[in-house]
Amino acid sequence: MAEIDYKRIALDGLWSNNQALVALLGLCPLLAVSNTLINGLGLGLATTMVLVLSNVSVSTIRHWVRAEVRLPVFVLIIASFVTSVELVMNAYFFELYKILGIFIPLIVTNCAIIGRAEAFASRNPVAASTVDGLSIGIGFTLALVVLGGMRELIGQGTLFAGAHLMFGEMASNWTLSLGSDFEGMLLAILPPGAFLGLGLMIAVKNVIDKRLGQQQKVVTEEAIPASP
Repeated sequence: MAEIDYKRIALDGLWSNNQALVALLGLCPLLAVSNTLINGLGLGLATTMVLVLSNVSVSTIRHWVRAEVRLPVFVLIIASFVTSVELVMNAYFFELYKILGIFIPLIVTNCAIIGRAEAFASRNPVAASTVDGLSIGIGFTLALVVLGGMRELIGQGTLFAGAHLMFGEMASNWTLSLGSDFEGMLLAILPPGAFLGLGLMIAVKNVIDKRLGQQQKVVTEEAIPASP
């Protein structure tokens, strides 16, 4: 049995195969709720929790589920965990829950979660599936947070607005502001701003990947001894 490369699994989820920036999965909630950093963080953490729990469950039962019914079973498992997360948010983070609204139950239809259950968790052991779910979830959350923070800063001139919705009253003074004179750019917090922001993030990632590839090519060529 081949040894599992956990480092590679983590890097794929966080960067190389980031579901938001590479696979472009889960774009509906990504673009809809990323108007502030805290909204993005809240949905990202909820999605990560569902990803990890569903991956672990699917991996655990992978030998007992027949191929003909695996997708309905996976969806049922994901829906169960989404309902649990929704109830927890309703009980402990009610104001944030109201802001995120329909996008919490819509996690059930997030293609990133179903895709990881089918493509990875159903074919790999529990430990590897846990790492995969955690790294994919964190990568998706980071994309939400960066996009939300960028849109909030440009559109409203603030950062961490509404932090108390997640962290309690102790976070009521965490908000950073560019000042009352900052008018902001309305486009940034409108739907077109979400597409522009995501496109910019994808472009930056592609530039970084290209430079890393060129550096790796140079290192590889230097490591090959010259022909006599």
